[in-house]
Amino acid sequence: MAECAAQASSEVEFASFPDEDGVETTPPPLTAQQAQQWRKNHRSLSLTGTLLMQMTVSAFVSLLVWALTQSRSVAGSVAYGSAAVVLPAALFAFGTTGLWRPQTPLAGVSLLRLFVWEGAKIALTVAMLCMAPRLLGSQLDWLALLAGFVLVIKSYWLSLWWQSARRKAMS
Repeated sequence: MAECAAQASSEVEFASFPDEDGVETTPPPLTAQQAQQWRKNHRSLSLTGTLLMQMTVSAFVSLLVWALTQSRSVAGSVAYGSAAVVLPAALFAFGTTGLWRPQTPLAGVSLLRLFVWEGAKIALTVAMLCMAPRLLGSQLDWLALLAGFVLVIKSYWLSLWWQSARRKAMS
């Protein structure tokens, strides 16, 4: 027990990494200037940008399906499947970064908050999918709903690429 307390109070050491010869080396800590340059070159990705991309893909796919099929039921099913991704994601984003986020520096509280909002997101997604037959009734097209759902979920990767490309172009 005393050893654990001594280790916790000692200075944090960097992880060692083996080089080509198998010799473990410890990278030197970054200077303040190097850290600032690294942060400038490696900015975090925008959660809002990802949500906007998902909403854009949702609207585009819904309109494209309607234009191609001229079917309100198919386009409505695609839109509902898309909404089953976007609305829970917006709830998660608001819950983890919005007004309900207390300014607590504790990592455990932050991790718990992340799990709670992820659970709420999953529960809302499942509830929306389960309510689809009641809300859409005979207009429900499960294949179209699933297609909209999957396309909007996968648009996350499009958002990552887009934000990354924009950052490279700006620097």
